Amino acid sequence: MEDPDGASVQDALADLSILKKAEHLPADVADSAKKVTKTARKCDPVVSKDSGNTKRGMEIKSSSTLKQPVAKSGLTGPSRTLSSGPATRRNSTGGLMEKQAVAADTQQINSVASVGIKKSSPLGAVRRTLPEAGGSLLRSSSTKEARKPSSVSPDTTTPVTPTSSAINDKDLSRQPSFSRSTFSSSLKASSVSSESTACSISKRVASKLSSPSAQTPPKIAPKSRTKLPSNSASSASSSSELKKGSLSSPLDRSSSASSRKKPTTPESRDSRFIMLPQVEMKGGDDVRLDLRGHKIRSLSCSGMNLSPNLEFVYLRDNLLASLEGIENLKRVKVLDLSFNDFKEPGFEPLGNCELLQQLYLAGNHIVSLVSLPELANLEFLSVAQNKLKSLTMASQPRLQVLAASKNKISTLKGFPYLPVLEHLRLEENPILRMPHLEAASILLAGPTLKKFNDRDLLKEEVAIAKKYPAHTALCIRDGWEFCSPEQAADSTFRFLVEHWKDQLPPGFQLKEASIDAPFVEDVCRCHFLFAQVDGVESKLVLKYCWYIGESAISPFVAIPEAITEVYCPKREDIAKLLKVECIPLVEETEYPPIFAISLPVSPGTGCPKVLKLGVRGDLVEGNIIRGYPEIAWCGGTPGKGVASWLRRRWNCSPVVIPGAKEEEYQLTLDDVGSSLVFMYTPVTEEGAKGEPQYAITDYIKAAPPSVSNVRIIGDLVEGESINGSGDYFGGREGPSQFEWSRENKDTGDFELVLAGAPEYNLTREDVGCRIAFVYIPINFEGKEGESASVVSDVARKAPPSVTNLKLIGDLREGSKVTATGTVTGGTEGSSRVQWFKSSVPVLNGDNGLEVLTTSKIAKAFRVPLGAVGYYIVAKFTPMTPDGEAGIPAYAISDKTVETLPPNLSFLSVTGDYVEGEILTASYGYMGGHEGKSIYNWYLHESEIGSGDSLLEVSGLLQYRISKDAIGKFVSFECTPVCDDGMMGEPKMYMGQERVRAGSPRLLSLQLNGKPVEGSTLHVDKKYWGGDEGDTVFRWFRNSLDGDQTEIQDASSAAYVLSVDDIGFYISVLCEPVRSDGVHGSTVLSETLGPIVPGLPTCQALQLSGSLVEGQRISFTASYSGGVRGDCCYEWFRLNGSGIKEKLCESECLDLAIEDVGCSVEFVFTPVRSDRVRGLSRSILSDVIAPADPIGLELTISNCYENEEVALQKRYFGGQEGDGEYIWYSTKDRLYGSTLLEISDSLEGVSTCGEGLSYAPSLNDVGFYLALYWVPTRADGKRGQPLVSICSTPVAPAHPVMSSVCVREVSLGVYFGEGTYFGGHEGSSLFSWYRETADGTINLIPEADSRTYEVTDSDYTCRLLFGYTPVRSDSVVGEIKLSEPTDIIFPEIPKIEGVALTGKAIEGNVLKAVEVIPSSERQQHVWNKYKKEVRYQWYFSSDSADSASFQPLSSQRSNSYRVRFEDIGQFLKCELIVSDVFGRSSEPAFAETSRILPGIPRIDKLEIEGRGFHTNLYAVKGTYSGGREGKSKVQWLRSMVGSPDLISIQGETGRMYEANVDDVGYRLVAVYTPVREDGVEGRPTSVSTEPIAVEPDVVVEVKKKLDLGSVKFEVLCNKDKSLKKVYEVSTLERRILEINTKRVKLVKPGSKTSFPTTEIRGSYAPPFHVEVSRKDQHRLRIVVDNENEVELIVHTRHLRDVIVLVLRGLAQRFNSTSLNTLLKVEA
Repeated sequence: MEDPDGASVQDALADLSILKKAEHLPADVADSAKKVTKTARKCDPVVSKDSGNTKRGMEIKSSSTLKQPVAKSGLTGPSRTLSSGPATRRNSTGGLMEKQAVAADTQQINSVASVGIKKSSPLGAVRRTLPEAGGSLLRSSSTKEARKPSSVSPDTTTPVTPTSSAINDKDLSRQPSFSRSTFSSSLKASSVSSESTACSISKRVASKLSSPSAQTPPKIAPKSRTKLPSNSASSASSSSELKKGSLSSPLDRSSSASSRKKPTTPESRDSRFIMLPQVEMKGGDDVRLDLRGHKIRSLSCSGMNLSPNLEFVYLRDNLLASLEGIENLKRVKVLDLSFNDFKEPGFEPLGNCELLQQLYLAGNHIVSLVSLPELANLEFLSVAQNKLKSLTMASQPRLQVLAASKNKISTLKGFPYLPVLEHLRLEENPILRMPHLEAASILLAGPTLKKFNDRDLLKEEVAIAKKYPAHTALCIRDGWEFCSPEQAADSTFRFLVEHWKDQLPPGFQLKEASIDAPFVEDVCRCHFLFAQVDGVESKLVLKYCWYIGESAISPFVAIPEAITEVYCPKREDIAKLLKVECIPLVEETEYPPIFAISLPVSPGTGCPKVLKLGVRGDLVEGNIIRGYPEIAWCGGTPGKGVASWLRRRWNCSPVVIPGAKEEEYQLTLDDVGSSLVFMYTPVTEEGAKGEPQYAITDYIKAAPPSVSNVRIIGDLVEGESINGSGDYFGGREGPSQFEWSRENKDTGDFELVLAGAPEYNLTREDVGCRIAFVYIPINFEGKEGESASVVSDVARKAPPSVTNLKLIGDLREGSKVTATGTVTGGTEGSSRVQWFKSSVPVLNGDNGLEVLTTSKIAKAFRVPLGAVGYYIVAKFTPMTPDGEAGIPAYAISDKTVETLPPNLSFLSVTGDYVEGEILTASYGYMGGHEGKSIYNWYLHESEIGSGDSLLEVSGLLQYRISKDAIGKFVSFECTPVCDDGMMGEPKMYMGQERVRAGSPRLLSLQLNGKPVEGSTLHVDKKYWGGDEGDTVFRWFRNSLDGDQTEIQDASSAAYVLSVDDIGFYISVLCEPVRSDGVHGSTVLSETLGPIVPGLPTCQALQLSGSLVEGQRISFTASYSGGVRGDCCYEWFRLNGSGIKEKLCESECLDLAIEDVGCSVEFVFTPVRSDRVRGLSRSILSDVIAPADPIGLELTISNCYENEEVALQKRYFGGQEGDGEYIWYSTKDRLYGSTLLEISDSLEGVSTCGEGLSYAPSLNDVGFYLALYWVPTRADGKRGQPLVSICSTPVAPAHPVMSSVCVREVSLGVYFGEGTYFGGHEGSSLFSWYRETADGTINLIPEADSRTYEVTDSDYTCRLLFGYTPVRSDSVVGEIKLSEPTDIIFPEIPKIEGVALTGKAIEGNVLKAVEVIPSSERQQHVWNKYKKEVRYQWYFSSDSADSASFQPLSSQRSNSYRVRFEDIGQFLKCELIVSDVFGRSSEPAFAETSRILPGIPRIDKLEIEGRGFHTNLYAVKGTYSGGREGKSKVQWLRSMVGSPDLISIQGETGRMYEANVDDVGYRLVAVYTPVREDGVEGRPTSVSTEPIAVEPDVVVEVKKKLDLGSVKFEVLCNKDKSLKKVYEVSTLERRILEINTKRVKLVKPGSKTSFPTTEIRGSYAPPFHVEVSRKDQHRLRIVVDNENEVELIVHTRHLRDVIVLVLRGLAQRFNSTSLNTLLKVEA
């Protein structure tokens, strides 16, 4: 039944709560709060007790129902009364019966108590949170009662208020089936005061404001045990049970399990907040409409004014069933439609509410949200307490909170895309039975989800969610049945395949659809594997398209140009998901796409990879080629990779080209005829290196011959030789031609003077003419290039020269040297000589020479000091009389210039020989360059004695005379040292007089000390001037007016300040005195002061008074130190452990019991009248003695069974010890002296206990209890005894049960037991209950004994044992239920053993077969409850050690194909069977023997190569069958259309380089796999397409064949005995002439012979041409059996052209097509 008055308060609070969520509080809310408070205080004082309790109770009655006639306030409209009949619609609370106890926060109430009573301005709304507003209302009602616990709904998202509900007999009579949440104690109705009524209303208000939806952290009440209703009278324990809390539903327990398992912390309380999105509001009533509880049935009825300007609309608690008219609210932000009659979908009108931010639809009958449109600004949605079966709706892009508790949601199919969802609530829905529901929600909502069911996400669930495949969310949304993460990969794939089965191409089965783990800037490949059904021969083509998105269910955006099987994620793709759509095409028919979704893109490994590597450029000598790498940086910063070029010659290993470390490379002569290898290693800026890759070019061709930079080298002087030179380019240079021509002075033409030589000697005829040089380049093949020439300057006559040049003289420092020589080339004129020095004895022109003089006519030269250690060089330039200079000549000395030995020319010391003065030494040096000469200073006692070295000034030329030198002689010694280390004789200079001392003086003088009476002042001075003697001190006292008075008897360096110095300044006069009595100048220090008096002190201190507990003590003290002021007194207590405690600051102290056993310390601090404090003085007393023990009072209250007796006693007399306490029980009450003399000897009196506390037992019921007490002090002293007796006999307790529990005595048999209390037990009643998964508890019929045997109906349920205590006098207590047992399950399926079929050999398939136990129970469990069997394969190198087995992560089926990696290992298959209840058996396993290798075989064999006769071919394949050994490869040729194979001798490697002999044949490679132990497998062959001729060779051969007659320049061995090794000297030039009829080899003619034909023949058989495989430049022409020749050409290209031309002409001669030969299409 609805409480009208309660509804009034709740409606008002609902207004307030919604406004609070809008973050503003309008002005009228404060007045409403006052009205609520007044209404609560004016309620009818006679109400049902149920309305005042914090819990709902139920009382089973036979004929009547509970009613609560309470007058409703006029706050929300006219009063109404609801009958007790069945309710046709729910109220704002949803009719909930289960509550959770929540305590109101007293601090919040006090902090906002003043806020709730103030009026806020209409325009400036005060921003507060909901708990603050609730606190103000609670404060206005009853602050004390607001601190009590209150009830709230565990899941209330919209602002609702709990009210009372009526329960009729029909609802209560549904037994034995009832919910555990309905169990509670019966209540008695009684009258209460108006104050309790107000408290009741306050509690409901607190309950409303403390609910989770109101953002108040709930405090979970202590859990209590459920009790059955009873018709007997309720005792005091009934109400106490109600205060402990009620039994919550199973869903409540699950949602608050963490709160019950561990204590509530501030962090856990904060985690229960749901912070609603803020709604800005800057308006008043013109934007707000509140029509709650007005029974409105339609929004289009008269009186409704849905203005478009409304922003906050509250229409809850009405009868609305349609949204027609809501489309007018185009600016609404908060819309509350809770608790109306909405049933059918019809939310399309909400599409016009584009600004809607919060939508409340709780408490209706909504069955679907499909019609709810997409609302761009919706942030909060509540659909709790409806009839939803799923959450299918349109996407909500800004929704943060979704509350859908208390519905019928059983599936996550159709879950919308909510990209910013943070809070999701699904309490009290059937879907909670789904395992790992929270993990599924995380997968659907994505990383933005923070809370699930009003708590933080569990770390375990977050970890489980990460184990699922990326496409799991899509499968869940499409209806996939959620399962464990271990099975999810296979299960979701099967689900998708089933979903796609109708759109796949006929005849094909999808076996795989996946994407590699994506990394930034790394190749990510998708895998779509189709299996072709037998009999289908259609060709399948796959098209791809890549997409990217935020999550699996978010919209994906196509990636431009990503339409291949691979894609490299970019940096902006990090944390996003990739999706690939694969479109199958069969015979131009396009089928619907299938897809795969990747994991989030990871930042990458940082290790780069080379995706593609190529070389671009014309492979001709001199050109620049460039390597082009395509790099996947894999998240690293692109850097400069490591590039290198290698040169690979025919049949040789590649060799690194020095200096070629860039991506560009210029081809050189060394590269001609070789192929280049470009090696590239990618490197990031961070230093990470990837795997190196390489690319191989074709062979490099030579460039046409040419020459550049033609020049003439040499002096154009008569008689000199000049050389012609040029830079040749174009392959290897052959016999190039050179020509020298002389210019005709008359005609200007050049006439040939020499040919064939690059060198030319100038003659007399060339003087005055120019010389021309012509360079004609010719390569090794005889091809001639374009010539180049150069013309020189005019040749000159020969200049004068000098011969026999030499140096005469002594090569020593300061000596004279002369240059002499013989001048030729005419008459000598004024020849000039220039002198140099050199550090080396070998001349190289002017290089390395240092000038000593300018060029002069004089030929003599004096050696300077700078030439010492050098060689002397003379440059002699011959001159003719006409001034023509000849070629200078050089002469160098045969040894270096020597120097004189080092010595000193003079030595002296200047300065005064007085302490503190500086002496300076000076000297003159001779003998080469001075090195580091040695200086030493000495002190001598006499002029002739040896001295003591002054080490501190050693090596210095100056010395400051120190105190130690007084009275001594000073000397200076210098040892000259040359720079070559040669030392001269040392010299010493002795001072002429002894060192004298300096005049005594003070360098500094000051006073140290404090200017305080009684302090000591010290003189701090610094003396100089010999040894100090008796320095004189005089102390002076200075006044403020300048008067100075000498202090008598003060003549030392220290002075103690006296009382006479107070107010004066102190100074000291110091006169320095040397040890020989010489006085220095007096110095007066600065004054110190003024002198101040000392601190006040306490001279004597003592205590007076008795040191006994209860006495008073005081003190006496003597004072000195000025006029006494207000001195300080402090009393302290010191216990035995030394802890000091301050007691007071008075003049006396009263001793208390706390002082007993302690000492008292008194601290006296003297204080002068000017408030100057002196040093404190303390005195410590003896230990305080205790008083005699006395018992002042002893009283016993009423006694009850098993309840500890309440005592009231008082003691005095020191620290109380362990007194004597004796409890007596007596049938009759004793008085007076009989009571004082009580003992066991008295009749009817017996001792029942000892000790201070006593709880009466069953034997004490009906007897009086008396306590005998002897007060005792802690030291054992006893006082007079006291005796007290209770006024009434001990009363028995009400029968109750405790510790009711269920114990499993055997499999499927349970026994109930408990502890009885409350008199003697009679015939107690027993019952058994079955609790289902939804929390419903059903009574089990005919189960009325303590023992119960489980039946099939009990599986998946829990059992509860009910114990109703009955006392022997037939008083019946309340039933007590046990804790529910664990969920009852049948026996877990077991595996008796595992058998493995198949051989433990590589490549074989092993299959695991489980062995089921033969027992009837296990057979039944396997047949009825088995769900699945899980398989896991392991491997280990040691079968004896079970811990060494490691799992094979991807092998989870019952079969396993043995791999190469398993050879030598042991395999183990582990089986675990699970039942339909989610339980798993103990693992069973079987192990194999050691895995043996399989028969060697080769698969996927293929030949790589470009198909031309000059390319390199490589055979490769996939080997299996153990570790591969030395497998065999044989290359063969096969003619097209012929089964015959021709073996190629010597070609047994994996690589083969084709040649011209292979043209027209298929290359066949026969691969015989061989295991490392020598076992051979079956050979496998593979062949190429017919080998074709290189295109550029085809063009050249065709041209020459079309000409019909061609000539080639070749080389032939002139020494027929040399068959294999050729030397350049044995090769001769020949001309090979070829035409359509015959071939001829001609030896060219010379000046002395004619051309000679060596071989001539036609193309008739046995004519043929052979090529050498070892040398690409050799070929053999066989005309017949007697005529054959072996030729050598410069390049392989030329050899191939000759061979093909010959074979072409030969086949033409035999009528064979040229196109057939060249393998080109006609």
